[in-house]
Amino acid sequence: MPTPDETLLERVGPRLRALRQALGLTLSELARQTGITSSTLSRLETSQVRPTLEQLLPLARVHGLPLDELVAAPSHGDPRVHLRPVRRDGLTFVPLGINRGELQAFKVIYPAAAALPPATFRSHQGREWLFVLAGSIRLMLPDRVTELSAGEATEFDTSVPHWIGNAHVDIPAEVISIYGRQGGRMHVADV
Repeated sequence: MPTPDETLLERVGPRLRALRQALGLTLSELARQTGITSSTLSRLETSQVRPTLEQLLPLARVHGLPLDELVAAPSHGDPRVHLRPVRRDGLTFVPLGINRGELQAFKVIYPAAAALPPATFRSHQGREWLFVLAGSIRLMLPDRVTELSAGEATEFDTSVPHWIGNAHVDIPAEVISIYGRQGGRMHVADV
């Protein structure tokens, strides 16, 4: 029977892969940001090698997580989630839980529409759930545009090309978004 430490080490590789995919990074992109070769990252993600502290530190920095959260170490005592915002594509993502490769919840802050890049439709396997906390967002699908205001929610199939952005020019919007584990595997879709 494996020890708790061995069990934790067995889960590090798949967790590292899930975190990379959640950020939408390729192995090459992560290699450039961490200084770890793509082949070493691949071997870490497939649990062919065990990570060293020298490898985990730059990975924790890129993912914006403390080491214990990076490897999903069991918590001892404090049950709070340490909110570490990540900025990507002009948006701010605040993880609301520890990503264990399952459902992942985020508070997403959309800056005023004037600050967003043009709409780029994306698609990926899975579903997405959104609840608007403040402001308004615009959900664009190939055949319709829907505006959702504070207190409204939506759920949709993310294999349909979609774009989500702030509906206002001067007011940020905030949403709670829940993604299935495929949610990190986004790709640009031709519409």
